[in-house]
Amino acid sequence: MGIKIVERHGKSLKDKLYIPAIVGGMKTTFSHFKKNLGDVSNLRTMQYPEVQPTDITDRYRGVHRLTKWEDGSEKCVACYMCATACPAQCIFIDAEERFDGVAEKRPKQFKIDLLECVFCGYCVEACPCDAIRMDTGIFSFTASKREDFVVDKDRLMSHERSKDFDNE
Repeated sequence: MGIKIVERHGKSLKDKLYIPAIVGGMKTTFSHFKKNLGDVSNLRTMQYPEVQPTDITDRYRGVHRLTKWEDGSEKCVACYMCATACPAQCIFIDAEERFDGVAEKRPKQFKIDLLECVFCGYCVEACPCDAIRMDTGIFSFTASKREDFVVDKDRLMSHERSKDFDNE
């Protein structure tokens, strides 16, 4: 049958103690430490948040935003496609009837929990109306309470498109 017997590693006392692996790791750490201590100009340190990073990739997805029609009303028709496509299930929509003739429904509440969001972009791909986008360029968002990371419809509509995405 051609059975191949593979020898197991780690049977010796040297391998069981992990001492050589720990010593090797410490050797690498101290060599980097010595190199960085000798030449401080090679360190890649940024004084964040005073200095914002400039080398963010073009493919970065920023915080979400809801787009608007020219009259200022939201494009979202509360079809629940974004919430259905979201693998983290962090989008919450509550629909209401719409009387302005643009569509049948609109979101009464539209919330995204940014702590649960994995920023995959599936919600943007699933939206048939191009109502939700991730082109704000906002990569740093902070808050002091967990509730502040749940972004509502008004805040999502106030986010603007980043200038970095204008060349596309």
